[in-house]
Amino acid sequence: MTSMQSITVSLNDHRDYRYLELTNSLRVLLVSDPLATQAAASMAVNVGHFDDPVNRPGMAHFLEHMLFLGTEKYPDAGSFLSFINQNGGNNNAWTGTELTNFFYTVPPQVFPESLDRFSQFFIAPLFNKELVDRERHAIESEFRLKQKDDIRRIYQVLKETVNPAHPFAKFSVGNLETLAGDEEVLRQELLTFYQTHYSANLMTLCLVAPLSLEELEFHVHKYFSDIANQRLQKDYPDTPLFNDEQLSSQIQILPLKEQKRVTISFSLPAIEEYYRSKPLTYISHLLGNEGAGSLLAWLKDKGLASNLSAGGGINGYNFKEYNISIQLTDAGLIALDDVIAACFSYLKLIHQEGRDNWRYQERANLLKLAFRYQEQIKPLDLASHLSINMQHYPAEDIIFGDYRMDGNHLQQMDELLALMTPQNMRIQLVAPDLDTNKQAAWYFTPYSMSAISLSRLANWRDVNKLEGIHLPAPNPFIVADSLARAEKSTADVPIIVAEGAGYRIWHRKDDEFNVPKGHLYLSLDSEQASMTVRHAALTRLYVEMLLDYLTEYTYQAEVAGLSYNIYPHQGGITLHLTGYTGKQETLLSLLIDKAKDSNFTQQQFHNIKRQVLRSWYNSARAKPISQLFTSLTVTLQRRSYEPLKMAEALEDCTLEDLNQHITAFYQRIYLEGLVYGDWLENEARALAKRLQHILSLVSKPSQESARELINLQGTGTLLRELDIAHPDSAIIVYYQSEAAEPSQMALFSLLNHTMSSPFFHELRTQKQLGYMVGTGYLPLNRHPGMIFYVQSPVAGPLQLLETIDQFIADFNYAVMQITNEQWESTKEGLINQVMEHDANLKTRSQRYWVSVGNKDYHFDQREQVVAELQRLTRADLIKFMMKKMRTKHSDRLVLFSTGEQHQQHEPLMAGEIITDLRSFKLGAHKFNT
Repeated sequence: MTSMQSITVSLNDHRDYRYLELTNSLRVLLVSDPLATQAAASMAVNVGHFDDPVNRPGMAHFLEHMLFLGTEKYPDAGSFLSFINQNGGNNNAWTGTELTNFFYTVPPQVFPESLDRFSQFFIAPLFNKELVDRERHAIESEFRLKQKDDIRRIYQVLKETVNPAHPFAKFSVGNLETLAGDEEVLRQELLTFYQTHYSANLMTLCLVAPLSLEELEFHVHKYFSDIANQRLQKDYPDTPLFNDEQLSSQIQILPLKEQKRVTISFSLPAIEEYYRSKPLTYISHLLGNEGAGSLLAWLKDKGLASNLSAGGGINGYNFKEYNISIQLTDAGLIALDDVIAACFSYLKLIHQEGRDNWRYQERANLLKLAFRYQEQIKPLDLASHLSINMQHYPAEDIIFGDYRMDGNHLQQMDELLALMTPQNMRIQLVAPDLDTNKQAAWYFTPYSMSAISLSRLANWRDVNKLEGIHLPAPNPFIVADSLARAEKSTADVPIIVAEGAGYRIWHRKDDEFNVPKGHLYLSLDSEQASMTVRHAALTRLYVEMLLDYLTEYTYQAEVAGLSYNIYPHQGGITLHLTGYTGKQETLLSLLIDKAKDSNFTQQQFHNIKRQVLRSWYNSARAKPISQLFTSLTVTLQRRSYEPLKMAEALEDCTLEDLNQHITAFYQRIYLEGLVYGDWLENEARALAKRLQHILSLVSKPSQESARELINLQGTGTLLRELDIAHPDSAIIVYYQSEAAEPSQMALFSLLNHTMSSPFFHELRTQKQLGYMVGTGYLPLNRHPGMIFYVQSPVAGPLQLLETIDQFIADFNYAVMQITNEQWESTKEGLINQVMEHDANLKTRSQRYWVSVGNKDYHFDQREQVVAELQRLTRADLIKFMMKKMRTKHSDRLVLFSTGEQHQQHEPLMAGEIITDLRSFKLGAHKFNT
C-alpha cells in the first residue's frame, strides 16, 4: 500500500484527507469531516456504455441495476435498499459513456455495516437468474419513460450522425429488445461482462464521514481489499468521432416540444490534459459573455436570439465536441446564416484581441477566489464528485483540479481556436416544420443531414467584425480578496432588526462557515400578484422580462461571484441575492435602480412573451407524472394555475397591459426579508432603512398576501383526470393533514419514511408496474401531506389505485411484524435526516428562509418534530393509518391520466370527480395560511 498526503485543499476546508492505493490497485480517498452528520461512500468505475458488446446495447446499464439485487453475503434482492432506507439514508447510481457511479449516504453509526454491504457489489454479486427478467423490464420502463423526452431524442440523432465505428454511436440505455433472449444465457453474459470489465485497478472509491482517517482506513482495508484486480487496461478504438463527411454538415431535427435552437459544434481533440490551464474555459468565458458589446447582446439587439451558452458538448477519451448553443427567435430562425456569421465574427475577435494576459488572469483569479472560499457540500455530493475526479486528475489535484488556471494558455488557446472553423463545424438546428427525411432508431426522431454548401462555408470563413461588438472591459465587481469578519452573532437564530407598517427584516450574522459571503432574500407580496389567472400570467411575464432586461447590466457581477434570482410565488415575487458581501449592496442598488427604471421595448415584450408561452405550451408535452405533480399544487392552492390556462390568459395581453399590471402590483406592497451571512447587525438595520425608504416612494404598506390551501377534510376521495397524450398511465394519491402542527409533521414524515422502500420494492421491483414509482412527504402551505405516485407502461389508473390501496391495507401487518429494535432504528434514521447538519451557508440560509415562510419564528420546528418523533409508537402509526388512510372512503385527492395503450381498460370512477377546477376551488373549504 502507498499513501500520499500532497492533496491541495482550500484554506477554508476543515476536513482532513488521505489518499491511498490498496494492494489490489484500488485508489481510495478518505475524507474525515467532524461536522458531518451523515457518512457517504461513492465508487466510480471506469466502465460505461462504450464497453457494451455490439450485440448487447445497454449491458453496462443493465449490470449497474443488477448489482443492487443481492450478493453472496447479502442475498436478499431488496436488502441493500431496505438497509439504506431504514437508516434514513439515500442511494443512487448512473451509467455514462466511460464511467459508472454508485453512491449512498447513511448515519455514521451504521457506516461500517453499510461498507460491508456495498463492497460486496464489487466482490461477489449474485446476478440471480430469476431477477434478470424482472430487471430488464425495469430497464424497459426507464427507456419508455424517456421516449418522448426531446433531450434523449436529440441525443440519439447525435449518435446516428457520428462515425459509426466510434463507441459513442452505440445505443446506451438498453431495452427489452436489446436485452432479449434466454434468461440463463443473459445471466452468463452479465457474469462475463462483469468479470472482463470490473476490476479494482479501474475503480476509485471515496469515503466521507465524521470518523478519523485511521478508522476510515481500517474499514477500507477490511471491506474493499478483496475486490479482484484483473489488471485491465482500457482499449477503446482510436477512431475519430467524426469523419470528414460528418463535418461541414447541417442536421435538422423535429422536436416534440416547441423550440427553436441552433447548436454550432466543433470537433476538438480530448482536452483532459489541458486542465491545468483551461484554455476552453477561457474561450467560453469570452464567447458566453452576456454584457454590453457581447455576441448575445448583439443578437438580442437585432431580435435574432434570446439566449446563448458556450462550452457544452460531449467529451471522452479521444474527443471533445465544443458547442455554441443559441435559442433563436422567429426572426433568428429565418436569418440563421447571419446568426452563424456573428458567431464566427466574435470568434475572430477573440483570436485577435483576447490574448491579453489580464483577461486570462481575471478569470483565473475568479477561480482562485472560488477555491479560497469554497463552500462545503453534503457528504453524498462530495463523495460522488471526488470519486469521479479521481478518474481524471492526479492525487494532488483531486480537489484543486477543477479550479486550476496556471497560465501558459496562449498556444493551447490558439490551437483550439484554429479548429473552430466552418470546415470543422456541424450545425444542429432544432425547430418545428423543418424538412426531414430520416427517423432515428429507438426514439423515432425525424431528422435530416446534409452537407453545407461551399458558398455558405466561404461566407462564414471571410466574415468581418460586426459593428457594436467588443470584448468585455475589466470587471469592476471582482473582489481582490476578502476575509469574513470575526464578529460573533448576537443570537442563535435570526432576529427582527427592522419592522414597521408593511415590512419586516430578519438578520443573523454567520459565525460558523467563515466565508465573506451573504444571502439576502426579499419577498414582495402584492394582492395583484395572482388574484386571477391573468394576474398570475402577467406577474410571471414581468419576472421573465425583468430577468432578461437586467442581464446586460448585471452579467459582470454574476461572473464575479455575485448572483441573483427573481422568482414568482403565490403571493408575489422574491429576490434572492448571494455572493461576496463587499459588493452585494452595489449589486442590490443596481438591481433596484434598473427595476424601477425598466423601459421594456416592444421587441423585448414580443420575444419574452413568446418564450414564456412556449414554455407553458410545452408543459403539456412533459412526461405524465411531471404534469400530475404540477396539477397537484394547482388543484390544491387557491392562487396556483395550470400552465395552459395562464398561456390562454396571456395570449392577447399587450405591453400596455403589462405596464398597467406592474403599476398596480407596486401600489400596495408587503416586504419580508432575511439577511444572513457576513453581514453585521448595524449593516442589516441600515439596509432595512434604505429599503423601507425606497418602498415608501413607490407604494403604500400592505398586509401579507393570503396563501389559501384547499381543505380536503370531509370530502372523501376526489378524482381529477388529466388528458395527457402518452402511452403510459400515471397516478398520484395525496393524503392531507388536518392541521399544520409538529405532531402531524412527525406522523406524515415517519409514515413516508417507513413506507417508501417497501412501496418501491413491491410496485417497481416485484410487480414491475413502472420505473417512476415512489412515495413522498409533501408539505403544502405549511400543511403536511403524503403522496404515492406511479407512472406505468403496463397498468391503467384503476389497477394502479387498487394496487396502492392494497399496499396501504397490508402495510399495518408489516409494521406489526418489525421488531422494537427495527422500529427504533427506523425512527433514528428519520431523525438523522431531519436534523442533518447544514453543509454550507446556502443550505443554512434556505432553511432559515423556509422557516420565515412557514411562520416558524422560533426557528425550532425541526426540534419540535424530532421531539414528536421520539414519542411516536408503532401503535400510534397503525392507529393513524387505520383512521386516515386504510379505507377507500378516506379524505384524499387522486390525480390520474389514462395512457394511450390503456384506453380500453376499466375506467377509474371510485369517487367524486372534479370536472370544473375553477368552480371546485371557489366552492371548497380552505385553510388560510
